[in-house]
Amino acid sequence: MSLLAEDTDVADLGLRWKPGFSTLGPAFFTALQPTPLPDPYWVCRSEAVARELGLPADWPSDSTLSALTGSMQIAGTQPFATVYSGHQFGVWAGQLGDGRAIMIGETEAGLEVQLKGAGRTPYSRGGDGRAVLRSSIREFLCSEAMHGLGIPTTRALCVTGSDARVRREELESAAVVTRVAPSFIRFGHFEHFAANQREDELRALADYVIDRYYPACRTTERFDGNAYAAFLEAVSERTAALLAQWQAVGFCHGVMNTDNMSILGLTIDYGPFQFLDGFDPRHICNHSDTGGRYAFNQQPNVAYWNLFCLAQALLPLIGDQEVAVAALESYKTVFPTEFEARMRAKLGLTDSAEGDRALIEGVLKLLAAGKVDYTIFWRRLSHFMADGQVEPVRDLFLDREGFDAWLLLFSERHVKGQRSQAADLMLKSNPKFVLRNHLGQQAIEASQQKDNSGVAVLLALLETPFEEHPGADAYAGFPPDWASTIEISCSS
Repeated sequence: MSLLAEDTDVADLGLRWKPGFSTLGPAFFTALQPTPLPDPYWVCRSEAVARELGLPADWPSDSTLSALTGSMQIAGTQPFATVYSGHQFGVWAGQLGDGRAIMIGETEAGLEVQLKGAGRTPYSRGGDGRAVLRSSIREFLCSEAMHGLGIPTTRALCVTGSDARVRREELESAAVVTRVAPSFIRFGHFEHFAANQREDELRALADYVIDRYYPACRTTERFDGNAYAAFLEAVSERTAALLAQWQAVGFCHGVMNTDNMSILGLTIDYGPFQFLDGFDPRHICNHSDTGGRYAFNQQPNVAYWNLFCLAQALLPLIGDQEVAVAALESYKTVFPTEFEARMRAKLGLTDSAEGDRALIEGVLKLLAAGKVDYTIFWRRLSHFMADGQVEPVRDLFLDREGFDAWLLLFSERHVKGQRSQAADLMLKSNPKFVLRNHLGQQAIEASQQKDNSGVAVLLALLETPFEEHPGADAYAGFPPDWASTIEISCSS
């Protein structure tokens, strides 16, 4: 990989770029270049994402480092920041936009590349446009962790750091996370043009998304061929499936504003997220969420509320309020169906039977009553199915009688002679490793001292979280007492 010319500030990443979102026109974005991050250095990289992008083997060069931190323009690209609006914590916030994210462009393979923390944009709202090392590492690791779990998500190519200081609650070092997705379009993009009564732009955006990502909506017989209603229904169903996966794995997003909801049903914008330690359905992972709007057990309902906001934005195109409401109805069936399917897999069940819902609800109540560690329970239950050793699972519960009663029902549900098949399914459905807050914090603290080995170790485990990884049991153990004192907020 080399520069196009020694005397130019242009880097060639070896990728081919094509017009994508930018074809919508200047009403949708502002063209600008990233602000250079001084004296950058590599923090962490995902070779899996590099392969997905089609980067050459020698991609981690000095010129790439400069390009991904704003010091060099990337050949074939015209960077820009997009405008959107949204509801934040249930309140209309008006115009928002990419306040610290700058789109580099879209590759010929159909992947958008974005620099988060690349400097101020017209949508920074008084902010500095930077991201800090702490939050950038968390987003990098969780993006790849979610992908390893099989959950739809934006991806992260790398984090680049700098000794430049930015102020949040305290002075912290700056960083840029290079993230990748088929699209970064959010519900808020539609809300922006609807709120400003710009129906031509709203229609252009909807047509672009439908033609690019939901072409079946053009030929549907649903809603008398109304493509926009079919589009809303498809987004609702993708969102429902995503939320089912979040709830099944014990993932808290923490800030489910409409501007943080992907139109493709991807997990997007990793801020104050958390994987549950002890199972508490009412857990609030965002220190800023004083009202508990985004508590773990509220996430499915919040997603529906956000979809209703999207429906309101699309109403000028759909043309009929009753049709728009009908397009949302499938969420109410897809979410519970998908959730139960995920939970049956966690229980090693390959078919559905009467009583399964009670079996699922029963174990969740037991876990909640004892605040049992969610990930460890499911992994130990998987091993119990494989080796018959029940004590490691039973030891997790203070209510031994309650657990024994549930275990009897669970054992009776499984057909004799098929335990090995059930165990195999459970071990593929219940991860050994998730990105717990304390693991991320330890890696961050080391990285702040320029030791990035902890991030690399976590990445290797989280890329294949269902594998045993002999010698890495410490990363799958109970969180230390101090883990509960970690406060994660919206600041990044």
